Amino acid sequence: MKKEVEKILQYVQKPARYIGGELNSVVKNKDEVALRYAFCFPDTYEIGMSHLGMKIIYSLVNDREDAWCERVFAPANDMEEQMRKYDVPLFALESGDYIKDFDIIGFTLQYELSYTNVLNMLDLAKIPLKSADRDSLTPIICVGGPCCCNPEPMADFVDIVFLGEGENSTNEVLDLLKECKQKGLSKQEFLLKAKDIVGVYVPSFYEDSYNEDGTLRELKPINDAPAKVKKAIVSDMDKVFYPKEFVVPFIDIVHDRAVEEIFRGCIRGCRFCQAGFIYRPIREKSVDVINEQCKALINSTGYDEISLCSLSTSDHSDVNNMLESLIDWTVKDNINLSLPSLRVDNFSDELVDKLNKVRRSGLTFAPEAGTQRLRDVINKNVTEEEVINTCTKAFDNGWTSVKLYFMMGLPTETMEDIEGIADLGMKVLHAFYNNPNRQKGTGLQVSISCASFIPKPFTPFQWEPEDNMESLKEKQKHLLEYVPSKKIKISYHETPTSLLEGVLARGDRRLGKVLLRAFELGCKFDSWDDQFNFDAWMQAFEENNIEPYFYTQRKRDFSELLPWDHLDFGVSRKFLELENKKAHENKTTPHCRIKCAGCGANKLNGGNCDARS
Repeated sequence: MKKEVEKILQYVQKPARYIGGELNSVVKNKDEVALRYAFCFPDTYEIGMSHLGMKIIYSLVNDREDAWCERVFAPANDMEEQMRKYDVPLFALESGDYIKDFDIIGFTLQYELSYTNVLNMLDLAKIPLKSADRDSLTPIICVGGPCCCNPEPMADFVDIVFLGEGENSTNEVLDLLKECKQKGLSKQEFLLKAKDIVGVYVPSFYEDSYNEDGTLRELKPINDAPAKVKKAIVSDMDKVFYPKEFVVPFIDIVHDRAVEEIFRGCIRGCRFCQAGFIYRPIREKSVDVINEQCKALINSTGYDEISLCSLSTSDHSDVNNMLESLIDWTVKDNINLSLPSLRVDNFSDELVDKLNKVRRSGLTFAPEAGTQRLRDVINKNVTEEEVINTCTKAFDNGWTSVKLYFMMGLPTETMEDIEGIADLGMKVLHAFYNNPNRQKGTGLQVSISCASFIPKPFTPFQWEPEDNMESLKEKQKHLLEYVPSKKIKISYHETPTSLLEGVLARGDRRLGKVLLRAFELGCKFDSWDDQFNFDAWMQAFEENNIEPYFYTQRKRDFSELLPWDHLDFGVSRKFLELENKKAHENKTTPHCRIKCAGCGANKLNGGNCDARS
């Protein structure tokens, strides 16, 4: 660690965020590696250290002898104040070296409201914010993650965008960068070669133009760039790289445990869910590999908890055998097995029996909408009867805490649908107190969490208008007034952040100047309610003569060119249009294991999709 960094740590609240040296962190001799990679998470240490994607890429790069990947997190306000006061540039945890001297700097974009943190981190690193102002080959600034299915608002600031899954494309980019460094090639020469790597998008090789009504006219490829850029995809989950060890933090983080990814993709097709479409097709790990990887992580970290990671854990085709084999050794070794993302429609007796053998926590389910009509609109394919039966089954087995996730502002939503949220909560309460198997003296807490629906790219609702702030506030108020019991706890999202998230989610390149101005006005940590500055954002929009509601409250026509139409995440536009039409007809689509709906995602995986098997 550099002396100037060590000097300022005494003035910050949590110095352990910035010192490195944790168990399993990787330290190499910088003189013996050809490439240095700074993996940046644009939020605090506690949040970033919980992110599985960072753990995978960190270990993947460090598995190479010729490269060293180090971690970088957004400094909290107290640390940033000291860094700017004493002119200390942004540094990496493992070496303490300034990241401006690294070869590649990567940011994961998990959430639209982290974009100003990316700019702030580049500024702290003393790196020019705009790609056009960075002439030298290194550092290459790249981004990846789910927000990259529409990276256009960030196009001015990044050199390359990783689309899809980065295990293979990361190594290909590193190989290319190493070659370009050795040959003394320019940044432009590197980018011309990088554009041909599957899953790599070079924003500067596309020129945007607009119609008189403000809609996108064209995003024209130049420099022989592809008209459509395909996402990268991993075919065999059993053979893809997965870490044998995680860095174990010195301080508490949000999810401080071992994490095992059991499959990618989703069979369900919920029309609001971006992840359910952009991670298609579904690909599973075998039970043997899951067990082997879980044991390796427990042995290397000392954790006493494993969380199984997927979009819907109980949809693994061999879930019962998987849980049986995991429970065999986790119970014996006092390891807690955490099973998030359970569905109410496959909460079987056999699954309950397995769950009874692990340490018990509250159950979480996501009906998403309060009425059957609206659940059909969003293709949730869950009935009220299934919700009540599942909760009753849980109560029979001793559970006394249930959390239900809903969304507000869904297309075609009415106040009757809002009232349905409270009604369903009350029916869950009644199911508990009318249960003859209930242990006397026990009570139930029903927690209802309502997120504001944001239409996202590559979903059937990508053409839909977003509910406005006034309407959302009215619905939130109505729900609170309508809930008749204090045993039901209601929480919901603040509406101004939902507006900004919606703008950035479906925005185009013109938002780059708004982002830059918002950063100049002091915006950062926009996802934190106590730091979000709505007035500054509105000033940034106004100064750049851009109307934010153009991006949120306008219903798009199927004929409109969307800012992400040049990117191919596998699911066809025709399929999404059909699903949108079915939503407005209150019609559902069976999940992938019942009947293939022909979404097209299997074409990126050689025609293969585990959902068909």
